Amino acid sequence: MSFIAALYGLVVYVFFLATFVYAIGFVGNLPLLPKTIDSGAAAPLLEMLVIDLALLGLFAVQHSVMARRGFKRWWTRFVPECIERSTFVLAATAALVLLLWQWRPLAAPLVWDVRDPLGAALLHAVFWLGWGVLLISTFLINHFELFGLRQVWANLTGRALPTPTFRTPLFYRHVRHPIYLGFVLAFWAAPQMSAGHLLFAAACTGYILIGIWFEERDLVAQFGERYRVYREQAGMLLPKFGSRGRAGPAPKT
Repeated sequence: MSFIAALYGLVVYVFFLATFVYAIGFVGNLPLLPKTIDSGAAAPLLEMLVIDLALLGLFAVQHSVMARRGFKRWWTRFVPECIERSTFVLAATAALVLLLWQWRPLAAPLVWDVRDPLGAALLHAVFWLGWGVLLISTFLINHFELFGLRQVWANLTGRALPTPTFRTPLFYRHVRHPIYLGFVLAFWAAPQMSAGHLLFAAACTGYILIGIWFEERDLVAQFGERYRVYREQAGMLLPKFGSRGRAGPAPKT
């Protein structure tokens, strides 16, 4: 059973990784992909809004509900605790795949179109910077635990997972949610911003702000005054310099 759980966690991680890489190209309108945020037949405005908002809402509800501590306590009555995180990752990835597959583009008119080569290059750099900050941040708080591999490996080897610690590695010293910051940078840094892309970026940013509220409520419940002090020392999405927290969380999104 432990081997099956470990295999399950590995397959889910590979599925997530492939989808995540595709999502980067999807948002960035990278060539050679069969579908991107602005490719495909344009949809009427009402159809586009209904379908795209439903897809974004489904992902937001799934991600927010399954990430809550109360849901996890209920969920692990039916799902073995060692694969709880992998199952969350599987559900989130499936919701993302549906969004990437069924997204309706609305490419025209462009909200902005940066044609200056230097300006466009700067926006492309910010786009890749966002994904870089995001990826590095996952490793700062333990990438493999965030995506369920550490849990199934511990179950396979018979080792207990350590108690979550409160720490602020690198980016976390100055910004509480660098993973979300990376998403925001990547979503908004586009030389050509279509109406569909704008909807995606705005809706995702709104969801991020709501998700932060729920996540920080859980972190206060878990770490108490230590997190309240940290919240005063580090910015939410914009880095705050001049005061360095001595301890910080390793949150899971």
